[in-house]
Amino acid sequence: MQIRVGFEMEYQCEAPTPMVLALSIHYSRASDLVRPDHLVTTPAVPVAAYRDLFGNWCSRLVAPAGRFVLRTDALVNDSGATDLVDATAPQLPVEHLPESTLVYLLGSRYCDTDLLSDFAWKRFGSGPTGWARVQAICDYVHERIEFGYAHARSTRTASQAHEERRGVCRDYAHLAVALCRCMNIPARYCTGYLGDMGTEPPHGPMDFAAWFEVFLGTRWHTFDARNNTPRIGRVLIARGRDACDVALSSTFGPNTLERFKVWTDEVSPA
Repeated sequence: MQIRVGFEMEYQCEAPTPMVLALSIHYSRASDLVRPDHLVTTPAVPVAAYRDLFGNWCSRLVAPAGRFVLRTDALVNDSGATDLVDATAPQLPVEHLPESTLVYLLGSRYCDTDLLSDFAWKRFGSGPTGWARVQAICDYVHERIEFGYAHARSTRTASQAHEERRGVCRDYAHLAVALCRCMNIPARYCTGYLGDMGTEPPHGPMDFAAWFEVFLGTRWHTFDARNNTPRIGRVLIARGRDACDVALSSTFGPNTLERFKVWTDEVSPA
């Protein structure tokens, strides 16, 4: 199958404003790009690209004063398969984990493990390990949090989402990531495109999505506490410790995001 993905974001800037963007499709999907996700700006400005500490493609630019629009429109080949399930994937003892995964055991800006550790061990410590433990955490988070766009708050931490019992997809991901880390399972936050392919209507407004990955056995595995079921057509943009590492846009000056549109649609191959 082929998926058309893209976005349009319109800012109003009071003065020339530096921006750092994590909006490019992840390098792991580079071979799937039929039409690349070139960033187009209006008005046109110079754009520099770099790889961050987590391997994500990022862009730097200076938005001029006034109206400034970012847009991209890509076409991606996808297998059409759902997220892989490996119910036998084991949890490794911390001393046997690869060094590259250890940073994903630590607390971070939005995943405040120090405030959730006691609860996590009481709730999940006597249960199964490995895949079944992660799934138990997803089941808990899925039931604990009420989804609603009106509940969005950019400063909400995992422990606050747990107490408030409401949020959006990033809050589901942050809470699940934090609980996994509390249980000594490396977990990292993911952001990207996720359409409604394979789901029953009615469908809500399209937005960027958040999910997470855990290290079990010898590899990373995808989990999604918000939807809590294997899904079709994930297109990864970036991975990090939490949403702070993979903010879609970081702006350095007064501005207003006046319009925001995302699309993720299955299309018929030409």
